[in-house]
Amino acid sequence: MYIVNVEGAIRKNDKWLIIERSKKEVHAGGLLSLVGGKVELEGFSSDILERTIKREVFEEVGVNIKDDLVFVHSTSFVTDSGDHVINIVFLCEYDSGEAYPKSPDEVERVLWLATEEITGHSLSPSFLIESIKRAESMNQLFGAQIGEEFL
Repeated sequence: MYIVNVEGAIRKNDKWLIIERSKKEVHAGGLLSLVGGKVELEGFSSDILERTIKREVFEEVGVNIKDDLVFVHSTSFVTDSGDHVINIVFLCEYDSGEAYPKSPDEVERVLWLATEEITGHSLSPSFLIESIKRAESMNQLFGAQIGEEFL
């Protein structure tokens, strides 16, 4: 069985919403990350990934995202404790709210960073860099299709 995790690549004014994970976190504590979290057991449910990312972003950093989500990519990994995780990243459009560490047990601090700042940051793990590069490509693709930047 897998744990299903979703993350949002949220862009505003040419910067990405990035968190520094709490040092208390078992997986990737103290590192930079996209905002997200685990899908909860609900039985039969519709739009569970979309609802989960919206809920997690609001719970962790107090930001609302719009309903339109664009799939970026998925990965799998095994945590230090042996849990198998499927991680799904979505490109999200910022809607409202001022980002802050609303859940300090999970979020140490909130940052708005440009792509180059993330890829060059000493606390950016390779999986974050890969997600940001792919989200940047998706943002450019969708921006070109509608004649302006997607986010």
